[in-house]
Amino acid sequence: MALYTFLDWFFIVFHTTWTIFNLTGWWWRRTRKIHLITTGLTAFSWFVCGWFYGWGYCICTDWHWQVRDILGKENSSYSFIHYAIRGVTGLNPDPFAVDILVLTVFLITSVLSITLNIIDYRKGLWRK
Repeated sequence: MALYTFLDWFFIVFHTTWTIFNLTGWWWRRTRKIHLITTGLTAFSWFVCGWFYGWGYCICTDWHWQVRDILGKENSSYSFIHYAIRGVTGLNPDPFAVDILVLTVFLITSVLSITLNIIDYRKGLWRK
């Protein structure tokens, strides 16, 4: 059980860090290439894996929820972001509204990342 408790906390920290990086990683030139990779992996999970498991499918959330099931913990949130909002604020926003907000912010940060990476590449900054 100790391993699953560790994994529960690991997924909370890892998923939160991944999410925050997906929100902000485009900002700094040094992290833009990595940001392009993380947003690409997120898009792959949501849209390619999502084709088979349901749009917005997140492999990290799936694994985390499996761990929580083993621990006997409630998984009433469909998404990690909804779960995090409830855990931090105690509020229970409409899950569909959360999904729309998450998708909108993701698309904006992805476009910013792609655009800034193209600009960096054209200026020759990608090699640095």
